[in-house]
Amino acid sequence: MSEFDDDSLLMLSGIQHIAFCERQWALIHLEQQWNENVLTVEGHHLHEHCDDPYADKSRRDLLIMRSVPLVTRRLGLSGRADVVELYRVKEEKTECSISLESEKGWWNVVPVEYKRGRPKPDECDEVQLCAQNYALEEANNIHISRGYLYYGETRHRHEVIFSVPLRQKTEELALRMHELFKLGMTPAPVYKRSCKTCSLFNLCLPGIKSAYQDVNVYIERNLDIP
Repeated sequence: MSEFDDDSLLMLSGIQHIAFCERQWALIHLEQQWNENVLTVEGHHLHEHCDDPYADKSRRDLLIMRSVPLVTRRLGLSGRADVVELYRVKEEKTECSISLESEKGWWNVVPVEYKRGRPKPDECDEVQLCAQNYALEEANNIHISRGYLYYGETRHRHEVIFSVPLRQKTEELALRMHELFKLGMTPAPVYKRSCKTCSLFNLCLPGIKSAYQDVNVYIERNLDIP
């Protein structure tokens, strides 16, 4: 995968949208459409406060960085990490540790993303965290093996291992974002059960548009229309 320049960077947070639904991503990032619902409002509130009982700021072997700017030229994405935690390494340098000008020793880098609700049955959140990981690895020339998703409803951290399959899926989704952006194409709606929780449901109207398309296909197949 070739590297992207500054003019080609897309929003990193969009990788979660395209993992959920390609049409949702296009409506937001191509057509600039967005509707707030209770889920997105709660999500914004959680991100602003990042109220995580696991993030104990009093520990001397832990440093917490908030709203960290990120760029990954490998994926062509830019954005921010909610939290990046730095853990002091008692041993010598490891493949995931960095040095700091203001602190002694070596520090392991761990990205943490905050989400409302509870863990999802798909990997939408995992790929977003993995994309953040790509940016941190590139910036620091390190390899990070794991990160965490913190869910506001359960108040529990979910460990995410940056496995080869997860990295491959993240790269594929990023590439698909760039393909759709270059084409300027909004995919047709496909109604799914998850559509009911989408903040763009009333704009997308997947049930109505899908039914309309099915009727057109039926007519074209069964009637002699020039």
